[in-house]
Amino acid sequence: MASLKARIFDKAKELGFCAWGIARADAAPEAGDRLREWLAEGNHGEMGWMEDRAEQRASPNGLWSEAKSVIALAMSYAPANDPLALAEARERGRISVYAQGADYHKVVKKALKAIGRWLADEAGCQLKVFVDTAPVMEKPLSAAAGIGWQGKHTNLLNREHGSWLFLGVIYTTLELEPDEPAEPHCGSCIRCIEACPTGAITGPNRIDARRCISYLTIEHSGPIPHEFREAMGNRIYGCDDCLAVCPWNRFASAAQANMAFSPRAELFAPALSDLLALDDASFRELFSGSPIKRIGVARMTRNCLIAAGNSGDPMLQSSVERHLQSDDPVVADAANWAMIALMRLDRGGAALGTDVAAL
Repeated sequence: MASLKARIFDKAKELGFCAWGIARADAAPEAGDRLREWLAEGNHGEMGWMEDRAEQRASPNGLWSEAKSVIALAMSYAPANDPLALAEARERGRISVYAQGADYHKVVKKALKAIGRWLADEAGCQLKVFVDTAPVMEKPLSAAAGIGWQGKHTNLLNREHGSWLFLGVIYTTLELEPDEPAEPHCGSCIRCIEACPTGAITGPNRIDARRCISYLTIEHSGPIPHEFREAMGNRIYGCDDCLAVCPWNRFASAAQANMAFSPRAELFAPALSDLLALDDASFRELFSGSPIKRIGVARMTRNCLIAAGNSGDPMLQSSVERHLQSDDPVVADAANWAMIALMRLDRGGAALGTDVAAL
């Protein structure tokens, strides 16, 4: 088994993973308790799928009773540029680093399946592979496997690769020797908590998704609550602020990142005017092969309208105006808000609509 474990890790490195470890299937019982408490407080917002399958998510054996070991793996997507550098480029949209390249679900799952096929042939075991979409708690399991620790922003931190990590896990019937859990190394640092634009990190290791810009721009389907609109700035898909300020990321190198996650030129800093001109077909074409595609054109348009309203750029009024009469009430609401915000700089456009005219 010791030899097999070493060969598993060699295979992981060969397939592009940068960190790995093994935990027992029952290694993180406290994670299930924290999940139940988090859900009871309503912190998951509209993510009903988390509540519906909570007991399967709470522990590996809740999903698959035959699991004996968990192989946890991490793949780096460390950026070459500072994600915060675009904060002042208000006429452009900021897309979270993880979504600027290829869809991580496909890239990581392909590598996990390759390891799985190899392991099944080598050891004759049963196994299941997971990347993000299944009811699996990748972060606490990865911490139990020694890959890293959950920082105060709740994301996994590794001393060599920082927090720019995609996680995947393999449940197996093999009884593999577990690794030692990782010790936390955040100390007294609270930079991630202080950096959160909307106060979504309510305390160390506590996130209220309903306040999180990543949740609001991706998972939330309705109007963006007014209290968070200005704080969104030009973030149109996700938010990297709590990760970008983490001191441990000074050790992360883009040279160690999987090349599949290199940013596509058209997704690095797209012009809001271009994105607001997209219809459904052109949206699907632009975001083909990207995780962004799943939110649909209406949600992306809503996000871009909020960013346009925050831009202070009167030149974006024409891009916003075309959405004032949208059949989608959420889009029309965002357009109206954006136009009012922009007209504070250009009062001459007050005849564009009843609500706008009230300015």
